[in-house]
Amino acid sequence: MNEKSLSSTVTESRETNRLAFFAGFLRNPQEVGSVIPSSRFLEQRILDAADVSTAHLVVELGPGTGGTTRAILRNLPRDSKLLTIDMSPDFIDLLNGIEDSRLINHLGSAEDLGRILKDRNLGAPDVVISGIPFSTMPKQVGQNIVKAIRENLSDSGRFIAYQFRDEVAKITQPFMGKAESRLELRNIPPMRVYRWDKEKA
Repeated sequence: MNEKSLSSTVTESRETNRLAFFAGFLRNPQEVGSVIPSSRFLEQRILDAADVSTAHLVVELGPGTGGTTRAILRNLPRDSKLLTIDMSPDFIDLLNGIEDSRLINHLGSAEDLGRILKDRNLGAPDVVISGIPFSTMPKQVGQNIVKAIRENLSDSGRFIAYQFRDEVAKITQPFMGKAESRLELRNIPPMRVYRWDKEKA
């Protein structure tokens, strides 16, 4: 494939993902945090915060159409694994189209993180990355998700959340302390990327 054809394929893929993401938002606005996928600038800020290049197991909650998933895979070591968890069958179908032996896609709830890891014979994740909108879910559900993350992270693990609102910081602080955060303006909408380190909790 020549450079022009490759560029065209990437452009078509991005446009397909945008349409699929918007359709997902219309179906379940409380489960999808934005009407369009993350920008490449936000993806890079997430990767910088997560440091996936040193991880053996990464968990992505709410991967959507897979833009961030692909970015993680590009930076993940060859012998590592990426587990995605999403409640949308349509998004999981899209993710299943990514041909990468390191990728494991699961249809289900982030509240069940511990059981999912056990059922799939996976160990404690080094990184959990979340794009699910904590601001639109019931508070108890958010707390359950944060507890599951805290209980299952490796001792040196880190939790990364990218959010439009700051609800995730309020929910997570009692369990993992105060977050480090950075604002990425080159995204629609602008997003704040939060990081918690389990060993600092």
